[in-house]
Amino acid sequence: MPPYTYKANAGAPVLRQNAYFCIMAEKQKNNPLHGITLQMMLEHLVEVYGWEHLSHKININCFKSNPSIKSSLTFLRRTPWAREKVESLYLYTLRRIG
Repeated sequence: MPPYTYKANAGAPVLRQNAYFCIMAEKQKNNPLHGITLQMMLEHLVEVYGWEHLSHKININCFKSNPSIKSSLTFLRRTPWAREKVESLYLYTLRRIG
């Protein structure tokens, strides 16, 4: 059964709550990173710490020599251990700030 129905007069799909949507919401309710992109995390960390302090917190070369969002994203997407460190620091920062 599709997750939408059509109203007879409007012709536009209207979402209907069903088991599928409830299950998907349940899966993500305890995931604090749901909907947060790596770029959003990195921009937040750079705003809070700055590149120099960020490179002291996470010892990664792309934060030290000629840092940029684009080059850091490229490295973090290819390096799971580095991405985990960034995600961990982001979550720590969110808990600490508010």
